[in-house]
Amino acid sequence: MKLRLTAHAAERIGARGISTDQIKAALTDPDWTTPDPEDPVLVRYYKAMPVPDGRVLRVVARRESGEHAIVTAFFDRGARRGRSE
Repeated sequence: MKLRLTAHAAERIGARGISTDQIKAALTDPDWTTPDPEDPVLVRYYKAMPVPDGRVLRVVARRESGEHAIVTAFFDRGARRGRSE
């Protein structure tokens, strides 16, 4: 899988300690996805990660020419299946 990180995404995932392997896991085998309510070309991918506080990784990306362009990624404590926010 080919990933392209925006400058914002590269900065934020580095600061948040998120690995590209975690991002790939969310993109290839998400627990659920939702369309982004603000931008219809973006998709939110959610993946539960084995972290002590039970947070869910949210990756916001768009498909471009056979690759995923990652806009941002963060651990979302409030994410619940069926909720878009």
